[in-house]
Amino acid sequence: MAAKTSGIMIEARNLCKYYESFVAIQDISFSISQGEVVAFLGPNGAGKSTTMKILTGFMSLSEGEAFIAGHDVVRSRLEASKHVGYLPENGPLYPEMTPAELLEFFGEVRGLSGNELKERVSYVSELNNLTEVLDKPIGRLSKGFRQRVGVAQALLHDPKVLIMDEPTAGLDPNQIREFRTNIKSLGETKTILLSTHILQEVEAVSSRVIMINEGRLVFDGPPADLMQEESLDEAFYRLTQSGQTQES
Repeated sequence: MAAKTSGIMIEARNLCKYYESFVAIQDISFSISQGEVVAFLGPNGAGKSTTMKILTGFMSLSEGEAFIAGHDVVRSRLEASKHVGYLPENGPLYPEMTPAELLEFFGEVRGLSGNELKERVSYVSELNNLTEVLDKPIGRLSKGFRQRVGVAQALLHDPKVLIMDEPTAGLDPNQIREFRTNIKSLGETKTILLSTHILQEVEAVSSRVIMINEGRLVFDGPPADLMQEESLDEAFYRLTQSGQTQES
């Protein structure tokens, strides 16, 4: 299938995922343009992780279409994967490996080698403040450091698109502040979709919110539209309790 409209880096078209009679997500549609940083919100079980796994090709869809950088994640999965970095909620880490070994391993899987591999490992290690623990077993690292390793592997191949599921889970306030700074910098050149339960992060890093509840889209628009007459907490509660759909 031909590439989608220029400038659109993530596109979901009527995504549905069924498990027999259970509906995980239903008719989820949105598009995200180059350079946007979008917060993906919803209560536990709303379908955020399911949607992200479909967009990254880690899970099959029941109905609909999904595209990364114009490539269909079903029909052109390998090509789509070249353009996306993915951090699942529980990152793909091997506790017996060191961060250096894991990053080299993932880099080789991504087709990197020689000086290019060394330069990318060095770059993502410094970006995520991993240099002091590069040679320590991942299983002995704090949750915060393990999360940094997961973010580093998602960035390793310099993807155009980043999809991150709860990327600040386990980070302390100083680490969260560093992460926000990095996200703002990365958002200048990359398209980012990140889920979070920390509503303060929405205002700090994103220019847009996509919210789902019970598997359906209930809001898509700038954070300011959620806070015209109420706080973000109150808007989140209202939309995820009533299921009322609102799109700007």
